[in-house]
Amino acid sequence: MKTEVTVMALPALEEWRERYRREMNCQIVHDSWHRRGFTDLYGFRVGGRLVGYGAVGGSPGEPKDIVKEFYLDRDARGAAVELFEALIEVTRARSIEAQTNDNLLSLMLFDRAVELEARAILFADAFISALDSPGAVVRRLTTAEQGGVFPHTVEPVGDWGVDVEGTIVATGGFFLHYNPPFADLYMEVAPEARRRGFGSFLIQELKRQCREAGRTPAARCDPSNFGSRRTLQRAGLLPNARILRGRVAR
Repeated sequence: MKTEVTVMALPALEEWRERYRREMNCQIVHDSWHRRGFTDLYGFRVGGRLVGYGAVGGSPGEPKDIVKEFYLDRDARGAAVELFEALIEVTRARSIEAQTNDNLLSLMLFDRAVELEARAILFADAFISALDSPGAVVRRLTTAEQGGVFPHTVEPVGDWGVDVEGTIVATGGFFLHYNPPFADLYMEVAPEARRRGFGSFLIQELKRQCREAGRTPAARCDPSNFGSRRTLQRAGLLPNARILRGRVAR
């Protein structure tokens, strides 16, 4: 089979990215990389026919040498290994990063990469929780309140907060730059208020606000952050994938 890999502009491949999004049907963590210019797209042609694409990118200021997406027509997937090898050769990619719920790219990761490391755990909305936090109220924060809350060290100050007798003990919100309809929930709890259930209570209410806005709640956290994992799981968000990165073995 004659395989040709050619670089194509984003507009020429947007239809293919939309097919990829529909098949994934989940939060794609780095979906916004494309419109922010962090990726280059490569089209696959077999016998002159376009059969899919690959995306190779990198964080701001770093080389674009990480394979981030790999999508093929179903009738071309028998040539997946050959096409992926061609992508690696043309782009000189050094790493592969895949969400484990991306079956095709995960297969290429396990086949072609070494030194795998988990970079994040992804969560999907699994059930509606019924948590209660006596004395606590979740409400939208004013601009003045946002400027005067406790120092945040990990997440930004959110639009919503947990108010306990006039003190904001946690804030959070949801990002909308992910592939629709998915939104990414985030929150941070003041150090002195942790381990009291405020984080899970806030996530529960953020899920509701997210759904009312017509979005599907999702989340992610560092694999070593056991506190965040428990918080998300108590509020009905359960792990559905990991982001794994490995070095291309040459």
